[in-house]
Amino acid sequence: MDAAATAAERAAVDALLGPPAAPDGHVAFGGFHRAEAQRHLLLPALQAVQSAIGWISPGALNYVCERLIVPPADAYGVATFYALLSTEERPPIVAHVCDDIACIAAGAGAVAGGHPSPCLGQCEQGSAAFVQVAGGEDFVIAPVSPDQIAAALAGEQPAPGRRASVRHAGALLRRIGVVDPDSADSYRAHGGFAALARAREQGPGWVIDQVKASNLRGRGGAAFPAGVKWEACAAEATRPHYFVVNADESEPGTFKDRILMEEDPFAVVEAAAVAAFAVGAERTYFYVRGEYPLAAARRRAAIPHFEGFDAEVRLGGGAYICGEETSLFNSVEGFRGEPRQKPPFPTTAGLFGKPTAINNVETLVNVLDIVIDGGEAFAAIGTQQSTGPKLFCLSGTVARPGLYEVPFGTTLRELLELAGGVPGDLRAVLLGGAAGVFVGPDRIDVPLTFEGVREIGATLGSGVVMAFDGTVDMGAIARRIAAFFRDESCGQCVPCRVGTVRQEEALGRVLAANGDRAEHAALIDDIARVMVDASICGLGQTAAGAIQSAIRLGLLDGSQP
Repeated sequence: MDAAATAAERAAVDALLGPPAAPDGHVAFGGFHRAEAQRHLLLPALQAVQSAIGWISPGALNYVCERLIVPPADAYGVATFYALLSTEERPPIVAHVCDDIACIAAGAGAVAGGHPSPCLGQCEQGSAAFVQVAGGEDFVIAPVSPDQIAAALAGEQPAPGRRASVRHAGALLRRIGVVDPDSADSYRAHGGFAALARAREQGPGWVIDQVKASNLRGRGGAAFPAGVKWEACAAEATRPHYFVVNADESEPGTFKDRILMEEDPFAVVEAAAVAAFAVGAERTYFYVRGEYPLAAARRRAAIPHFEGFDAEVRLGGGAYICGEETSLFNSVEGFRGEPRQKPPFPTTAGLFGKPTAINNVETLVNVLDIVIDGGEAFAAIGTQQSTGPKLFCLSGTVARPGLYEVPFGTTLRELLELAGGVPGDLRAVLLGGAAGVFVGPDRIDVPLTFEGVREIGATLGSGVVMAFDGTVDMGAIARRIAAFFRDESCGQCVPCRVGTVRQEEALGRVLAANGDRAEHAALIDDIARVMVDASICGLGQTAAGAIQSAIRLGLLDGSQP
């Protein structure tokens, strides 16, 4: 393109990529292989411009493309895919204010001057804002008030503080609020670094055997056995191997991984180092949600304390779909975050087409105790099919929202009682977040295990437990869920791209009660069957579950259109 970058834009890119190779200041083109080797730096380069200038101008985009040898149309497609990047000029300070379901349930309204945002992972706070500052440090305010938004837009940054969001802790959360998250010595004084030392002493095979014996299953929603995944990756002869930490926690109602990353960062890095050692990974990537600046900063600060651990932090760009593992891989590689067809599975051909193991943060942190105490001791907690402790994110109209650690098998009733119950009459509980389902008060004695919730047609998902009493407009909640999936669909496959839009339209007719409500509800069921059967990834496959269950339970009867 003809557009030229400003000196400030060039400096932002050069700070990441280094100075241009040509001695006269022009870009030296190195051919296809150089371009292929540097393509993965596209998103970080765009983020560098965004962070420094506040938006990505045509000139800045052009300069990034010259440096990385990426066609401008291709790079523009990437830049416009991510919600936290802007290709249109905007103010240097922008406040993204959550208007998602947890904040709606807590009574948070629109805030003047803020841009509406999907869930920011601060659900226990009742309201939240993520503030992007050109040329400065991004930050989060939670809970947030209109006055604080105004002050942030005027250039004021609130004093940092630690929030007491852990309400019930066990082994997994024992260090939070106790250790200094910025001190390796504090972490070591509370048992830190011992698991990695033991893993290196016993060997990769021993670690994998212990994880398999523990029957640790993924805590991100898929519930796949971690040991089976690690064993498959370790057995692959192709090199290199990669390990990826999926910290792109974007499911509405979920905030457990944020708390672990912010308050116990060394534990997260140590667990990743153990996993990378077990699967023989030469390099590890932490893919941290872009709206979690503190978590990313503490991850970067912790990594150098682990000798021999080659790891890098990558920031997400504001795309829920990148929580899906293959979408995340594409994002790291410098492409739009669109899911891949499977097979091949990541353990065979994952990041950069190489064998890759990937786990979310909560799953990983469990590994530390498994290595220290043994897989059988871990398996003795919970039930035979659902072993170990589980973190639940309670929000909505519970008396004490926050993070709760309980053994698998705890009932939903017991968990709600730990949170002080629901002040009004309980109308419904959303299990699993927007991708989950609503259950009625008659189901609150269900044991919170993978098998228990499956029997009632629900899911644990990412550990969301969001309660709603009679004061909440459930129609507004359903509309927000439908709009969320419409916006977050990557658009790659027709069933999801079109289905999420048609679902939202049909939901509008259900709420307006125009014509036969049953007919519109039946259409939603038809759309859901198509999305479940034909969508490429879990976004489309789960996009209708909450809406269908809300209709089935009569939660939308009497809602305002």
